[in-house]
Amino acid sequence: MPTLFRFLFVCGMIAGVIYGVMFALVLFVEPRERDVTVRIPSERLNPAQQTQKQAEQ
Repeated sequence: MPTLFRFLFVCGMIAGVIYGVMFALVLFVEPRERDVTVRIPSERLNPAQQTQKQAEQ
């Protein structure tokens, strides 16, 4: 039984350290806001029109 208790204690300590690190990140790290621009090819926006043009050729 002491081995099981030791195992659970170590798992609890690891979980507590991980939780503490996550909590510290929430408190001390401030995210930066910035604009995000993503280019999308027109083939992905209008696939039906592209297939019609290819069929006409």
